Amino acid sequence: MHTVVESIATGNPSFRKPQPETAEFMQQIERLPEALRARLPSLYEQSAIDYRYSCVDDYGEDDPEAFTFFPENWSLDPAPSTRERNEKYKEAAIPLAEDVAGRALDGADTEADEITHVVAVSCTGFFAPGLDIELVKRLDLPADTGRTFIGFMGCYAAFNALRVAHSFCQSQPDARVLVVCTELCTLHFQIDDTLESVVVNSLFSDGAAATVLSARSDREARGRMTYVDGRSRLDDDSMEDMTWAIGNTGFLMGLSSRVPDVIADHLPGYVDGLLGANDRTPDEMDFWAVHPGGRAVVERAQDVLGLAPSDVQASLEVLRRYGNMSSPTVLFVLKRIFEQAARGDGAPPERGVAMAFGPGLTIEGALFERA
Repeated sequence: MHTVVESIATGNPSFRKPQPETAEFMQQIERLPEALRARLPSLYEQSAIDYRYSCVDDYGEDDPEAFTFFPENWSLDPAPSTRERNEKYKEAAIPLAEDVAGRALDGADTEADEITHVVAVSCTGFFAPGLDIELVKRLDLPADTGRTFIGFMGCYAAFNALRVAHSFCQSQPDARVLVVCTELCTLHFQIDDTLESVVVNSLFSDGAAATVLSARSDREARGRMTYVDGRSRLDDDSMEDMTWAIGNTGFLMGLSSRVPDVIADHLPGYVDGLLGANDRTPDEMDFWAVHPGGRAVVERAQDVLGLAPSDVQASLEVLRRYGNMSSPTVLFVLKRIFEQAARGDGAPPERGVAMAFGPGLTIEGALFERA
């Protein structure tokens, strides 16, 4: 059996903000030191991001008296509690996940009663009954749908979800698996007088993506994009370079400036291991879906893997248009690549590698091929 990628659907909350205007909003926060506030425009410009999305409308307000999430002052003090942020997460995440999941089913021409498994992914909020159960109920999926939730893994979590879906497809001939990644990163904006915090605030955005994967025979899969294999690589010396912790005022991210270099050190070996295990070589790949964790991450990956500018175009375009949305982001990149022929941009891609990076410091990825 082959694991066929039937469809990918993506979506964002309705509030969209140009990056320069986001920098202007941040400059008005009185608790930020003046030296950091002065650097905001250049730091945000260097991000290579034009727009970001949020479930928090306050970021678009000029008058704090109009705020509904933050306190009504430019100190944003007292900061919303973790409980308040999580309540907002539940309010916004459920309809966003339902929307992309429904459109993924439509794109796959799959009826709700055909779905055998749901894999829900998120690291920006939690509740129970969770997103997995909400999706079963709201999409009218079978009551015996197998459910898996993957939480708190960060930007690479989509690959763990794909690996789980692949296992279902390889073990159950009628498997139809719905994977849904939903992240509301901007709920966890933190006011901190460090450059690290300012950089984190400049990168992250809100979004969701869903994909349907199906077990298909050789005949059914012929000519279609399939998930072939996935691999993980954990660095032994960078546990503190990227972290995600629960604090009293939301979730707290640690992001070291070493991250792009650490990724670059391990990426060639990771790619060789993934492709070598499948009797493939890098020069046989005709697409590379690099998770755009930031411009420096993409540029370092391009450099150490010897990729052409066209190989990272989709990654940089997703970064430019959406920012880093954590786990759904690489599915946004894959969707652009897989739809290349439909856009009239050339022949459909035959095979390629997708990869993402997150706490650990860990590289996760997968090999895709047209059957």
